[in-house]
Amino acid sequence: MNLQVFKDVLLWCAVLDYVILILWFLLIAFVHDGFHKLSNLFVELPVERFNAINYAGLAFFKLITIAFFLVPYVVLRFII
Repeated sequence: MNLQVFKDVLLWCAVLDYVILILWFLLIAFVHDGFHKLSNLFVELPVERFNAINYAGLAFFKLITIAFFLVPYVVLRFII
């Protein structure tokens, strides 16, 4: 695999991750109560704890996406 293909793969992974982030945010923003009730079928959580877990998950997922996909993509873009 040459660097151009690897760069393209990194870009598409970052795009896919941001689509997942946007869908997750929309799910929390617009279907919060239904999403909370659905998760309560598996684990009983108060609303505050549910919100904290989701927002921490969003932040962690975003940081991982930046660290593992966007930063290497930008570096490879400057190299190539």
